Amino acid sequence: MTTETIDQTREPSRSRAVFSQQDFGLIRTAIAHYLKEVQDQPESIKYANLYHRLGRVA
Repeated sequence: MTTETIDQTREPSRSRAVFSQQDFGLIRTAIAHYLKEVQDQPESIKYANLYHRLGRVA
């Protein structure tokens, strides 16, 4: 068996999380602050939805 054959038979490595649980809380706080800045703009709805989705994760 060659090295190429062995590498192809291995299972892919498990993906690692990009953000920690603490990071989600920090991002949510930053978005809450930004929501106050853009509250009268149409894009504020997208940020409000993101804020709530992050609340489910953290």
